[in-house]
Amino acid sequence: MKYFVLARSFASVTLIAILCSSITVHASDEDNWQLLHKAAAAARALSYKGIFVCQTSKQIRSVEITHMYDGQNEFARNVMLDGSPREVLNHSGNVVIYNPQHEKVIIEKRRGQNMFPAVLPLNLDSIKVSYNLRQAETERVAGRLAQVLVLVPKDALRYSYRFWVDTEYGLLLKSVMYNHRDEVVESISFTQLGLMNAVALDWFKPKIDHSKNYVMEHEAELVARADSATDWEIKSLPAGYRKVDQMMRKVQGKDEPVTHVVFSDGLASVSLFIEHVNKHNKIKLQQKNMLSSSGNTNFYTHINQGHLVTVVGDVPEATVVQIANAVVFKK
Repeated sequence: MKYFVLARSFASVTLIAILCSSITVHASDEDNWQLLHKAAAAARALSYKGIFVCQTSKQIRSVEITHMYDGQNEFARNVMLDGSPREVLNHSGNVVIYNPQHEKVIIEKRRGQNMFPAVLPLNLDSIKVSYNLRQAETERVAGRLAQVLVLVPKDALRYSYRFWVDTEYGLLLKSVMYNHRDEVVESISFTQLGLMNAVALDWFKPKIDHSKNYVMEHEAELVARADSATDWEIKSLPAGYRKVDQMMRKVQGKDEPVTHVVFSDGLASVSLFIEHVNKHNKIKLQQKNMLSSSGNTNFYTHINQGHLVTVVGDVPEATVVQIANAVVFKK
């Protein structure tokens, strides 16, 4: 059986050029980074269908993915095979989640989410600043031969990774995240993978029970962009992290909009939330500094100048604490 198919279009020439040559195994740093770049491109420019398993310390779930690139746009549909029949549709980075709840199907819209196997950015410059990359052994994943690449952070402010890259087509077949104790905190791996020949998009739609009512999720509503004036600023961010998005959201149950800021080092993503202290979070005042973990995700909350500051991310504890402490309120 053949695997994968490339979309043929003048608009896709850049991505396809990266994928045209087979992978040659070398030990040099530059060749390793080129191989990782090829993995980033392959996840977007190949058409494929398969099943991957995502495992954390809290849960294991299987996902069926169908992906197609038509030369200009990406189309992907992820179907959760365990538990509630949740589906995620991704059209060139615009994500729509269909989540059945009781007699309704809640529709959520999100922006700019990277989903496996497209977890790597096409521009790796920011990752090169904060990580070292080396080559390891070759292994088989989902019946395919893969070259293992090890991404090691240059400091203690991010996790390390291993990536299994298909030696023929460059697609990322497996990704494992490790904490500073070299313990696995997240593993995502294809168990089945094959070519998707069809060019029709009849599969690109949810197949959830249509007898239920479909309603838009209004719990968090975007009310302002990053240009709005603020009474705070960010100082001394952890090395390698930069702000990639900022917005104000009106959240159900809260009197005032909540500020949401997203930071990234090119791979890891961290969210910062700022809100005024009021009757809805009085209970959180009882403990001004609170650090907690759930699997590979760390949370840190503290009170700063009458504001509740919360930082959440799949990063080490030190990172969420540093970003929270980087928020300085203007007098």
